[in-house]
Amino acid sequence: MISIREAKPVDAAGIARVHVESWRNAYASLIPQEFLDGLTIADRERSWKAWLSSSTGGTHIWVAASEEEGVAGFASGGVERDQDSFFKGEIYALYLLPAYQRRGIGTRLVQTVARQLRWEHLDSMIIWVLEENPARKFYAALGGKHLEDHRKAVTIGGAVLYETAYGWTDLSVFA
Repeated sequence: MISIREAKPVDAAGIARVHVESWRNAYASLIPQEFLDGLTIADRERSWKAWLSSSTGGTHIWVAASEEEGVAGFASGGVERDQDSFFKGEIYALYLLPAYQRRGIGTRLVQTVARQLRWEHLDSMIIWVLEENPARKFYAALGGKHLEDHRKAVTIGGAVLYETAYGWTDLSVFA
């Protein structure tokens, strides 16, 4: 059984594996293959250990894990980072290994982020998603409104890509 809990430094290796494998799977046709091939679990693990061991300044990280299966996914969130005039909270990352998708785990992770944001009196939230990412439908299915006026360019692996946003104006829907 997969449970959702706050991430600990000991989870760094599992989070790193999910991070790298999910990027390679989800972004294979979107991000240059050379960049994806250059991602290593060891590098990501070092980064995650540092993030999980230090004060995260309001960033919260959760894992979907079990004793038997280890970390199957993770989410992070906190205060909205771009000084948006409306949305106060943000999901920074949400990744699941492919074998754990479409099992309700992603929904539970989003609910966990939303509940934490509400507890911190952040009553709305946004998430940025690559425009070409087919997983965008997931956020719409959870009631996220596609914010057509929210679009920004990001450079990943030397390629200029575009992100779009989904937003929730009332996080009580996740209560």
